[in-house]
Amino acid sequence: MKKKNAKAVLAAFAILSGYTFPALAQAPQEQLPQGLTVRDEGPARQETVQDTLFTDIEANIKDVDIESLSDGFLDSLNVNRDIRINDYTMIGLQYGMGLSQVSWNPSMKQTFRFVPVNFGIVYTRYGKMFGYMPYFGLQAGLFFAQEGYQFEKDEDEDYTPTVEGATGALMNVVEVPLMAHCHFDFWKMKLMVNLGLFGGYRLSITRYGDGVPDHLRNSFAETDRRFDYGIKGGAGFAFVFDPVEIHFTAMYKHSFGTLYDPDYASRYYYRYAYPANFVFSVGVHFQLTKRVGKTTHQLRREAREQLGLIRSIRSEVQNGSENAEGTF
Repeated sequence: MKKKNAKAVLAAFAILSGYTFPALAQAPQEQLPQGLTVRDEGPARQETVQDTLFTDIEANIKDVDIESLSDGFLDSLNVNRDIRINDYTMIGLQYGMGLSQVSWNPSMKQTFRFVPVNFGIVYTRYGKMFGYMPYFGLQAGLFFAQEGYQFEKDEDEDYTPTVEGATGALMNVVEVPLMAHCHFDFWKMKLMVNLGLFGGYRLSITRYGDGVPDHLRNSFAETDRRFDYGIKGGAGFAFVFDPVEIHFTAMYKHSFGTLYDPDYASRYYYRYAYPANFVFSVGVHFQLTKRVGKTTHQLRREAREQLGLIRSIRSEVQNGSENAEGTF
């Protein structure tokens, strides 16, 4: 094939983040351009082009001097690379505040309790659903948070509900969420939707009220349940300044783990208490790997360019090999 065209194609491909060629034919070491290294990975196979022995090797062409490549070396290239679109990872810190209450059965009059602590570390892995839809990812985290409840006086009954003599309580909890993460990118922003599950553990409790026994004011009762689990989801938006992203999210968390044994008060009448939280948070996330693709339009354009580049290289290599074989 023509040396000039092959070099132009290879140079363009080298610019795309230092791609690796899994199958690159090896030329004699004295013919290799400066900056190119190779590694043998299998037995040699005989080729007809210039009677040269080639082996399956791996090379990184990021620092290759493209202009020094010989015709024989360029003719030997066999490109086979899976292009990944919008696959990258992030790690970030997130802080938020929220409103908490409990779903009681039987119901009791209450109000939201303000909880000022929701802090955690979040890991995000972006990928493609079904191999080609670049709008999805997975998000996992570890959070230290608070939740609780606050009863309100029932004016009709002239009565304020209590649990273990407490009219309110605040709990420190640790939780591990795992959520599906969907995003839509535009300009230097993205819209996000999360939905998934969480598991947690209630570390401590502080009860409020004049009727709380001293031994329960800062301790769990034997009938209290400390393990927690449930669903978590929400939405938000982010500003993207590669390699940093600033996320603003609103999340809702609903527990399926009741606060106490359902039959602690009666063997015949079960009582349930499921905490629920609204959390508003801001997070700073750092991209661990290069972010490819910023908008849907750019993603499609990059996919076309990269696929077209691979086809072009394969076509040039195939035509060059056929011409060389015809010569010899």
